[in-house]
Amino acid sequence: MFSGAGVFADGLMIALVVDSVIYLKADDSFTPLFEREGETPFSYKTRDGARTLTSYWRMPERLYDEPDELGQWASQALAAARRAAVKPSKRKKA
Repeated sequence: MFSGAGVFADGLMIALVVDSVIYLKADDSFTPLFEREGETPFSYKTRDGARTLTSYWRMPERLYDEPDELGQWASQALAAARRAAVKPSKRKKA
């Protein structure tokens, strides 16, 4: 996936690692924390231009030195993944 790897907890993907950068799963309730840290969502290039995946945001680098706080962010990423897993799918009606 995007030449990277997924990080899973309880069978849910909570992070994406691409080019040695960790992107945590996020949703509307979690993204304000990333924005306050000045972080950006995951993006990648395609033949047609750049694409942005707003459900994964770059983990603040300071968290590498703050294991307790990193654990809290990872817990929030898991909570976001759980919320996403229970959302009703957008299926087309027959």
